Amino acid sequence: MALIPYDDRDGWIWLDGKLVPWREAQMHVCTHALHYASCVFEGERVYDGVTFKLREHTERLLKSAEIMGFEIPYSANAIDRACREVIEAQKIEDGYLRPVAWRGSEMMGVSAQQSKIHLAIASWEWPAYFTPEARLRGIRMQISQWRRPGPDTAPTQSKAAGLYMICTLSKHKAEAAGFNDALMFDYRGRVAEATGANVFFVKDGVIHTPDPDCFLNGITRQTVIELAKKRGYVVVERAIWPQELPSFDEAFLSGTAVEVTPISEIDGMNFQVGPVTRTLLADFDKLVREKPAAKNAAE
Repeated sequence: MALIPYDDRDGWIWLDGKLVPWREAQMHVCTHALHYASCVFEGERVYDGVTFKLREHTERLLKSAEIMGFEIPYSANAIDRACREVIEAQKIEDGYLRPVAWRGSEMMGVSAQQSKIHLAIASWEWPAYFTPEARLRGIRMQISQWRRPGPDTAPTQSKAAGLYMICTLSKHKAEAAGFNDALMFDYRGRVAEATGANVFFVKDGVIHTPDPDCFLNGITRQTVIELAKKRGYVVVERAIWPQELPSFDEAFLSGTAVEVTPISEIDGMNFQVGPVTRTLLADFDKLVREKPAAKNAAE
């Protein structure tokens, strides 16, 4: 199937306060964000025309920019309205929403205090990250050679574009070797996360997940923990070391893109798509399809 380039599509993108034709949403090659990664973004899912946990994502976007040392010139309410405007203009039912903010081209160099801050919001139809078949049978993962950086070496609590460079490298290598994704350790050698999702493990009915002290505490991660506790499962957030991996019965990912996706293998270590994973997968799928009125009230 031929790829449709993201710079050559029909539709509309919200850019710096207004909707503009998709192909006209451009930036200059000397934009600071391109050269120095001064850029933050969000990934959000749209179900039945409504963004799941929109306000939480907007607040994280604003916080990410603050951590990166710049202020997005729009309030949370204004950003939420713009997101809804884009979804309506694009007629999105089940899709993806991408707000992104960055430093512009006024200054070229490491220092860029006078650069203008831009905000764009794009959305497109995107039913699923993994195929339904791959999701239900569990994905295969490779352990990455790259490690998540320590909180004293990078702005790890910001959803900053530059932090994803090693994720791209890890995922490309995994896919070239026939895997679906990669599992990353942190700077101490502990289990951290996948290239774009958080990870959970199950042993004897108890759910274990790495403590997110050097990577994002994902919004979907928090949702899954809430769903698990409602079911009466014990959830333990702790340091998980690689040598523990063979002892777990089940494993799964959580994230905006992957939703809840079982893991069947990590570098030769096999896991069952068991009852805990299946229950939480079903609970999450049900939650995101709740009636829009109920979700809007929560937002």
